Amino acid sequence: MAQTVAQVIIETLEQAGVRRCYGVPGDTLNHITDAIRTSGIRWVHVRHEEAGGFAAGADALLTGELAACAGSCGPGSLHFINGLFESHRNRAPVVLIASQIVRDELGFEFPQEVDFKQVYSACSVFCDEIRTPAQARRMTAMAAQAALAKKGVAVLIVPADVSSSAAPDEPAFAVHRAQPRILPSEDELARIAGLLNAGEKVAIYGGSGCHDAHDEVVALAERLKAPVAHTSRAKDFLEHDNPYVVGMTGVFGSESGYHALMDCDTLLLLGCDFAWRQFYPSKAKIIQIDIDGSHLGRRHPVDLGAVGGIRETLGALLPLIETREERGFLDTCLTHRQKSLESESKHAVAETGKAIHPQYLTETIGRHASPDAVFTADGGSPMVWLLRHVPATGRNRTVISLTHGTMANAMPQALGAKAAFPERQVISLSGDGGIAMLIGDLMTAIQEDLPIKVCIYNNSSLGFVELEQKVEGLLDTYTDLKNPDFAQVGAAMGFWSRRVEDSADLDAAVRQWLAEPGPALLDVVTDRYELVMPPKVEANQVFGTALYSAKAVLAGRAGEAFQLMKGAIS
Repeated sequence: MAQTVAQVIIETLEQAGVRRCYGVPGDTLNHITDAIRTSGIRWVHVRHEEAGGFAAGADALLTGELAACAGSCGPGSLHFINGLFESHRNRAPVVLIASQIVRDELGFEFPQEVDFKQVYSACSVFCDEIRTPAQARRMTAMAAQAALAKKGVAVLIVPADVSSSAAPDEPAFAVHRAQPRILPSEDELARIAGLLNAGEKVAIYGGSGCHDAHDEVVALAERLKAPVAHTSRAKDFLEHDNPYVVGMTGVFGSESGYHALMDCDTLLLLGCDFAWRQFYPSKAKIIQIDIDGSHLGRRHPVDLGAVGGIRETLGALLPLIETREERGFLDTCLTHRQKSLESESKHAVAETGKAIHPQYLTETIGRHASPDAVFTADGGSPMVWLLRHVPATGRNRTVISLTHGTMANAMPQALGAKAAFPERQVISLSGDGGIAMLIGDLMTAIQEDLPIKVCIYNNSSLGFVELEQKVEGLLDTYTDLKNPDFAQVGAAMGFWSRRVEDSADLDAAVRQWLAEPGPALLDVVTDRYELVMPPKVEANQVFGTALYSAKAVLAGRAGEAFQLMKGAIS
């Protein structure tokens, strides 16, 4: 019997490495899900397609392999958009099968007709429709290859009458995974080495392009006696086992990372595309190496830009670098690092009878977590506390929304991480606002037997939004959240659940929560007035917060203003 187009699509994706497909079945997707039923691909039935997009992206990001998601026509496939925007901007190789109404009705405003090509073109590396059965193998292979080669989302639009049609008998199209070795020219390497050797205060700033270059970066730092700062995305790869690390810079970073970049005379950017221009030095010579030539100098002017993979480029560069003994700049930066760590840890303590510091909550979770745990965190303060208070081990991983900056990502990303790595501990640090957005997909953990650990930072507010408003001198508006007892909600869904309101109970609760064999939820009431302080406080931020305080006093909220300012200066 001839294969259907749906079977050909699934067979091709399975051969390309897809092991899991996330989605909600129905309608125009029925032939696709039937083909999955008889394949080696696991169908992960989520409750909302947006959660499926997040989950597939985390799966692909952590494994480096292709993950899939699939939706029905109209709203079904449309619901994936935010999760897939996040996945695409995280550079995760994901294929979306967007099933479509039958071809004869396209263009006539038929119910549930959506132009998916127009919708998804902004967040994909490939987006096209399989118009005839003869295109199915080739188009599916090209979509998979694009997602893997360009590291992003590929969208296959499949009309229902095409997916159910018989496919022609033809050879399979293989999906090729090229791994080229890309290096700057010998002249560029010599010029880079010349600038680095001439610098007196050299700093290294590494991004996610250093994912496989930890040892090379440390070797270069040793030779140059250079501090190593890193972006949030590079924390997993550069923070651990690195005696030269000085932390992150940027709004989420530390004073030590900021100092290293601002005070150097030569800055080497390695595989990073950090967007905030105010955190680049104004007077240093800047060298940038990136695998993507379009990234060179797009954030800040650079003196020398070169294209190359970081690991192989540093391997070729190291023999050209002179070993120096002078380490005054490095030692100064490391002293700043120690002070930054002490400053960040001063609130990571238990205070009986007082609101629980989110820093203490995060530090406690990090202390008891497995060395190879996967952490996800919602955009906003949980993400900042994770970056600052859970040290990299070289084996653990963090999955957060940085470039896209969305809410509600943590719990569904944890689902994808657990599906990909069932043997690893997977911990979601969820904000109360974020968890409420996609709370229905807690049921996916029960239905699909994905024993994730969910911790809710429950401060009854959209805390990061509230802080943004206060910094701008505005009274916080529409940020209050009237939350349920999330522990009771979780228990009703089948989670082991517990609510914690006293820091004296936290350590034991965290240990019990992590030890539970099944899905477990911890609802922790945290201090609403805990501030996320940037490494450098600008004058306009001070003015804005002071203006907020004045407005709060005039509005009869003096106690609240006092709590805010107390947190800022303590």
